[in-house]
Amino acid sequence: MKKIGFLSFGHWSPSPQSGTRSAGDALLQSIDLAVAAEELGADGAYFRVHHFARQLAAPFPLLAAVGASTKKIEIGTGVIDMRYENPLYMAEDAGAADLISQGRLQLGISRGSPEQVVDGWRYFGYQPGEGESEADMARRNTEILLEVLKGNGFAQPNPRPMFPNPPGMLRLEPHSEGLRDRIWWGAGSNATAEWAAKLGMNLQSSTLKDDETGEAFHIQQAKQIRAYREAWKDAGHTRTPRVSVSRSIFALVDDRDRAYFGNGGKEDDSIGFLDEKTRAIFGRSYAGEPDKLVEDLKKDEAIAEADTLLLTVPNQLGVDYNAHVIEAILKHVAPAMGWR
Repeated sequence: MKKIGFLSFGHWSPSPQSGTRSAGDALLQSIDLAVAAEELGADGAYFRVHHFARQLAAPFPLLAAVGASTKKIEIGTGVIDMRYENPLYMAEDAGAADLISQGRLQLGISRGSPEQVVDGWRYFGYQPGEGESEADMARRNTEILLEVLKGNGFAQPNPRPMFPNPPGMLRLEPHSEGLRDRIWWGAGSNATAEWAAKLGMNLQSSTLKDDETGEAFHIQQAKQIRAYREAWKDAGHTRTPRVSVSRSIFALVDDRDRAYFGNGGKEDDSIGFLDEKTRAIFGRSYAGEPDKLVEDLKKDEAIAEADTLLLTVPNQLGVDYNAHVIEAILKHVAPAMGWR
């Protein structure tokens, strides 16, 4: 069995061709799609976070709203950029969202990708410490977040508080038991995947990663997952970690599908540069009649390695169509792949 969810970037545009014309549309449609996905039997509703962009940006109000509107589906992010986060404030927000959803939060975090503005985190009031890079800052924030999510007291109580305190040092509230084990790291390289394993985080691997061997994307990603699991084992953790991969997959089952995705597209990996030093490989998309789609997906080594598959959805095509995209995978592809 494999968990299957969707991942939405929440793009919006005032263009007449867009079905998502404002930030409000993006948020409300995200809630509606999560409700529809739950009704269809999908396992997860995940949302990307991008700042300074016409996309989803503030995850916790959305996660809380989705949690309050659904009953079973996992809710998560893929990913929150930790260069922009106060880890203590984030721990409170995450605890509240997890309690509202009754323990369904799967929080994906990372050092982030190239953003819409230069050093955008500086506008949020953050800057690396002396001798730190922005990646170091993100990892430091992550380690603080993981520590406070354990729920241990660390703050000295006021001897004359306004309200009575429990005995001992105080922790952040609200605290949600078990959330620490539901933190995921979005890793762009094998080394960061291994670092995440050592810290006891689950692994998210998206549709791009550092091009470390020159091999096909799915092969490199599968090797990253195996390296992560080996590092997890070496770290001595007792629970079984979870691993997700993201893919753009479209089953062509009606005329709408064929009109949107039937003329071919990104059927091969591509190479690009995230910055002047980082050569990245971007994984292919999949679109085809269900039988052909199953045949192609069976060759994807990374999908086979992962326990969770996140389907990237074209959210500007509207809630109804995206629910159809998810349903087509659940109905026509997942059983033949042994995922259902």
